[in-house]
Amino acid sequence: MAPLSDQPFTAYVGIDWADTQHDICLQAADGTRREFGCIAHQVGHIDEWANGLHRRFGDPIAVALELARGPIVAALQKYDFFVLFPINPLTLARYREAFQPSGAKDDPTDAELALDLLLHHPERFSRLRPQSAGMRTLMSLVVQRRQLVGDKTRFANRLCDTLKQYYPQALEWFDDRDTVLFCDFLTRWPTLAAVRRARTTTLEAFFHAHSCRCARLIEARLTSIRAASPLTEDPGIVIPCRLHVLALVAQLRAVLTAIGRFDREIAAVARTLPDYALFDSLPGAGLQLAPRLLAAFGEQRDRFQGADEVQKYSGIAPVTQRSGKKRWVHWRWQCPKFVRQTFVEWAAQTINKSFWAGAYYRQQRAKGSSHQVAVRALAFKWIRILYRCWQTRTPYDETAYLDALRKRGSPLLRNLELPG
Repeated sequence: MAPLSDQPFTAYVGIDWADTQHDICLQAADGTRREFGCIAHQVGHIDEWANGLHRRFGDPIAVALELARGPIVAALQKYDFFVLFPINPLTLARYREAFQPSGAKDDPTDAELALDLLLHHPERFSRLRPQSAGMRTLMSLVVQRRQLVGDKTRFANRLCDTLKQYYPQALEWFDDRDTVLFCDFLTRWPTLAAVRRARTTTLEAFFHAHSCRCARLIEARLTSIRAASPLTEDPGIVIPCRLHVLALVAQLRAVLTAIGRFDREIAAVARTLPDYALFDSLPGAGLQLAPRLLAAFGEQRDRFQGADEVQKYSGIAPVTQRSGKKRWVHWRWQCPKFVRQTFVEWAAQTINKSFWAGAYYRQQRAKGSSHQVAVRALAFKWIRILYRCWQTRTPYDETAYLDALRKRGSPLLRNLELPG
């Protein structure tokens, strides 16, 4: 892409966004005077302001703002005459501190600082280039699904905590507490007294209806139910806890249903994208992680100039700080956490599904690394492989990679018997 200074923009705009209104700083390309204003975050106001700028200056108009997605970005992207330049919020904050050591912050000033950064350091910023609608849909779906999984975990934990206060036996009867089976059981028998009144045939029919047909497991549960004694019979504890459990079960059930819908939509959208086959065939990727890996790389192959950029962007590559005789290596604090989580979770899945990955993990553990450090190191190596496959549109081949390691005389394969 050509440098910003080589692009014939008619005007430059800095925006400091907010939920209800946005502060604006405007400068014409052929002038030095700056204008300040404010627009409400309403469709009509934004449309009137944008079209007014177009009538006044023509196109294109450069816009600097401190985010790459969000309501204001979505609103401005529909205008062809705007070219958006995202600025990292931390970059803007550090730039502000350089001129405001006191830490004072003012929205109109931030809009002007965003404009300054765009004008004075154009080589630092690239225009926002949205990916295809399918890819953007997939990216939003996998992120929102992960948020629902977090909700599921929170509801399940709160449910367990409430059951421990009056009905702990239910936790002993079920190992998995975030399932429809558990929800249905508690909905039907929310107290120990209720389940003890149930007939044996009723309980057996319930388990059979939920695809639980292990006779030994069912018998163990029934025996435990008949022998169970209440933790407490105090109505001041049982009655409110029972209602709380039913409320949490309803919430957990709704989240489980929503996750199922997201899974089906993610599978349908991912299969329409041309690069999906590259990630679907990866060891340990599966239905959940393959779409997430695809979303992490995207479809714009000029976005990263090398595997090292992916490693840094994702937060997998460590950071080294030096000052005098001191040297400190730590992991990256500023990175898209969901992307880092995606690579780490997938790398952990490959330990038992890829020969060299398992060998490398065990090698790192033998050196004294913790599980998490060893998995991040494995993810670091995997990114280099994935980047090459992604760039060349070549599916990963475990046999070919092992042959390459053997030809290079990799110490990873020494004294190890390769799979036939």
